[in-house]
Amino acid sequence: MRRMMAVYRKELQMFFYSPTSYVAFAVYVLMSSIFFYLAFVLSQPSTIDIRGLVGNTTFIYLFIVPLLTMRLVADEFRHGTDELLLTSPASLTEIVLGKYAAAATVQLMLVVTSLIYPLIESQYGTLDKPVLWLSYLSMFLLGAAMMAIGLFASSLSANQMVSGIVAFVLLLVLWLVDWIAGSVSGGTLKDVITQFSLNARMANLQKGVLNGSDVLFYVTLAALFLLLSIQVLERKRWR
Repeated sequence: MRRMMAVYRKELQMFFYSPTSYVAFAVYVLMSSIFFYLAFVLSQPSTIDIRGLVGNTTFIYLFIVPLLTMRLVADEFRHGTDELLLTSPASLTEIVLGKYAAAATVQLMLVVTSLIYPLIESQYGTLDKPVLWLSYLSMFLLGAAMMAIGLFASSLSANQMVSGIVAFVLLLVLWLVDWIAGSVSGGTLKDVITQFSLNARMANLQKGVLNGSDVLFYVTLAALFLLLSIQVLERKRWR
């Protein structure tokens, strides 16, 4: 645990040393503010409902998650510190979990930052509290799963740009999987494929309904890609 926490602290510091992180945060705040302005201020009469904003805000994750995660492992390869890392006393599991915990912490910061919008809305009416908190839980779970996918993509290449593009493609496919399923198939097969859609799983939570299968989906997806990241690094260790 101490070794994992050491990796976590180092990676969290690197997020704040990296100019890319500040760019990603700036894009996130700018775009979410624009969406809020369009949905609440410009659209009249204003509706005291956070769900539309949550849907638009999570769409931004497709672009900022690759920016935030592309350096997590690729940077080690680029600077040649991967050999030191992979031969350190810390296990690969501790390394991957430490890096992922730092990325999940940054994701939590994004979610907390966007709480300013329901705070503003609450000054003009009453928000549905279950819908509010479960919608924000869905934002965190979605973002946390996407961070795990970005970490996996970063472990595939020493080139940060390549890692970012791979992460974006993977996330985009999972985001559009229900649309893709509807285009190529129908019936039972479509229903099965739709279950793997990143954004479709947010629907129940954004209605204020806590469905264990939806939470389990995001947790399992994150765990799967963390396991894949460990396996990729294990292969690189023995090359």
